[in-house]
Amino acid sequence: MFNIERWQEIFEAISKNRLRTFLTGISVASGIFILVILLGAGRGLQNGIEKQFERDATGIIVAWSGTTTKEYKGLNPGRQVQFRNSDYTESVRKFDDKLELRASSYDFWGGAFAYGKESGSYQYRGVDPDYSGVENVTVVQGRFINANDLAHNEKVACIGMKVKTDLFKDKDALGKEFSINKINFKVVGVFTDPGGEREEARAYLPKTTVQRTFGGGDKISNMFFTIKKTKDYDEALAQSEKFTQDLKDLLKSKNIVAPDDESGVGVYNSVKDVKQFYDLNLYIRLFFWWVGICTIIAGVVGVSNIMLIIVKERTKEIGIRKALGASPFSIISMILHESIFITTIAGFVGLLASLLLLEFVGPMVQSEYFQHPEVDFSVALTTLALLVFAGAMAGFFPAYRAAKIKPIVALRDE
Repeated sequence: MFNIERWQEIFEAISKNRLRTFLTGISVASGIFILVILLGAGRGLQNGIEKQFERDATGIIVAWSGTTTKEYKGLNPGRQVQFRNSDYTESVRKFDDKLELRASSYDFWGGAFAYGKESGSYQYRGVDPDYSGVENVTVVQGRFINANDLAHNEKVACIGMKVKTDLFKDKDALGKEFSINKINFKVVGVFTDPGGEREEARAYLPKTTVQRTFGGGDKISNMFFTIKKTKDYDEALAQSEKFTQDLKDLLKSKNIVAPDDESGVGVYNSVKDVKQFYDLNLYIRLFFWWVGICTIIAGVVGVSNIMLIIVKERTKEIGIRKALGASPFSIISMILHESIFITTIAGFVGLLASLLLLEFVGPMVQSEYFQHPEVDFSVALTTLALLVFAGAMAGFFPAYRAAKIKPIVALRDE
């Protein structure tokens, strides 16, 4: 129930001690300000990390060949292992029921691209159709490489936006022919990649076409797999680790590599990185919440100390109220109102200032690992509710102490 006299008392008490109230409010406002800024910064770090993971499919498993370091079955160390189509075909055949995406590639890191008078050096890769999912590309025009392209060794290409812009400028690239090392290819698609310009400075061609056209025979550079998703992370990790080991054993056996030779055949399991990503985000959030709450507690302790001083100053007044019949609840309510009012107003100011800072300054921060710092509205409400509760706690103990004072003792206070 609204009590005008109670609010008049609160404003009168505040007006008598303006500087003290202002400094107390500053400590509370700075606490909530720091908490929200830290939470926003934590979200910015999380967004940046998520952006890095967007570059490729989540939970990708990559296999590549290397150089042996151990003698095995009469073969000397230092032998270069070369994956071939049969390695990929056998891997897919054996593990097909476990796989979601499967692809292989034959890579060239530099090729002379030309269209009309425009030219440049870009990467090109022969790939399978699922490679678009592995690399997490988005085809914005046309299509990606398909099974028909591989079956008929079509000389077609899906080019990155960087290649399109450099060679074709503002012209429509679809259906146009350009050359790679003086061999013509028709553009069937244009893609963008979350990895940005570096990833878009390449062209994807049918793997069989690249092998035949550029003298690759049946060689492949890498194999890429993702396994079917499960709801439980620990189960997914266990399945991916088993698949990784089984794939490694298969490829080592097929290429006559010692079982304990880690250099001849390499397999990388990014599912472990997903776990590290979620753990890192959790630790960041917990750390920022801890620092922010400690800062708020410091401000609330200041409010509590001020309320203790107020109770001491108003001891005789409290004694008179009790002598006239005021209940302990009314005494507690009087002190609590003032405490909650100060912390709520100061907290709202700190919250508003922090949200405005994130809104206007956040977009100006440009970093690969820190993007779009922000705080969800629900989190902002949570911090405000937390502050109101803290303000109540800050005032309760001084108020309870005031309610316990005996009238005769209070009237004797000097």
